[in-house]
Amino acid sequence: MGAPATPPSLRSMSCPNCGGTVQIRGMGRAQSVVCIQCLSVLDASSALPRLVQTFQAKQRYQPLIPLGSRGKLRGELFEVIGFQVREMRVEGVAYTWSEYVLFNPYRGFRYLTEYNGHWNDVIVATALPTVKEGKQKVAQFLNENFKHFQSYQATTIFVMGEFPWQVRVGETAQCDDYVHPPRMLSAEKSDNEVVWSIGEYTTGEAIWQGFQLKDAPPAATGIFANQPSPHSGAISRAWRAFAVWLLILLGVQFFFAAIHSNKFVFSRHYRFSQQPGTAVENSFVTEVFDLPGRTSNVEVIIDTDLNNDWTFFNLALINSDTGKAIDFSREVSYYYGRDSDGNWSEGRKRDSVVLPSVPGGRYYLRVEPEPDTSRPIPLNMHYQIQVRRDVTTWIFFLIGAILLLIPPILTTFRSLSFESRRWAESDYSGSGED
Repeated sequence: MGAPATPPSLRSMSCPNCGGTVQIRGMGRAQSVVCIQCLSVLDASSALPRLVQTFQAKQRYQPLIPLGSRGKLRGELFEVIGFQVREMRVEGVAYTWSEYVLFNPYRGFRYLTEYNGHWNDVIVATALPTVKEGKQKVAQFLNENFKHFQSYQATTIFVMGEFPWQVRVGETAQCDDYVHPPRMLSAEKSDNEVVWSIGEYTTGEAIWQGFQLKDAPPAATGIFANQPSPHSGAISRAWRAFAVWLLILLGVQFFFAAIHSNKFVFSRHYRFSQQPGTAVENSFVTEVFDLPGRTSNVEVIIDTDLNNDWTFFNLALINSDTGKAIDFSREVSYYYGRDSDGNWSEGRKRDSVVLPSVPGGRYYLRVEPEPDTSRPIPLNMHYQIQVRRDVTTWIFFLIGAILLLIPPILTTFRSLSFESRRWAESDYSGSGED
């Protein structure tokens, strides 16, 4: 939009309460102006100033951005012409925030809101949102869904400067906030009129830079309703990275599986039997078998026909040339039945163990089964022992996968924690975001 031939000028009036000079920068668009000396509210819509309200409050607030300050928002130059403080009460506790009226003669009015160092750049909505009722209301606006955050009554407790409406200390409005970070959609209802506005979260640093203010903005404390999450997008990135690295790890696993021999070098069936009045020598040794090739792992597999029973196996893998033994043990148990919840089972009839770094050579097994002696005899168990050389194990793959899971899980936890803290301040703090 081009500039007019004659730039608009300031208008001045005298305050009918204190006689001080009141400047109006709103170029005929301001309906109320507040004298900065005595804080009386004047009607600015007529040529002669009319006293609307005198300052009665005990506390006087100072704006962080002084009236008359000029700065850029989104590349446009605006001047701060008005300032108000509003209050809401929750369970008897008062929460206050500040609102600034900004004006550009060619762009009109814009607003800044500040609460605990959190800022929003706000404009009046040019279209009417559609609100869907439900357990948690949703407002649809410009192809975005805004979730209802809170409802409250806002009361104006302090005013200073110019406003494009008839402002008064003590005026109230019923408000509803809807969020879709970093944006917030708000509805203010007063005197049977509903005004919708759309705000976008802005940092204090950006505002201070735009208005070239000295010092530093107040530090933001807590999490604001539409504050963008620092983890936004990080969850999907973390899980995508996990998927990529998991595929790489899986490829490495299959590569090593392909080069492992997985060769069975021993397999025999045995029977453990004990009759009444007889003694059984439990311990025995197998025939000698070869473990060929380089030093690698060995898997020993025990496969039984146990039913509702258990047996403990003491074993040793012994080098027949050196006598060096690797002692180990396994317990095999399997139980099943049926109860009020249906069929159930516990344990397995089969068990195995992998012995790492066993040098090549000639070996045999010493086997000593120890069944449950409390059960009635006769005892009769069939089992098979197998030995496999250079087997593919998944333990390192599982460890790697678990380690890869840590970053996305932590990222997800941090994001959920941030959102939980955000919604703890809403009307849905009891049940979380729905």
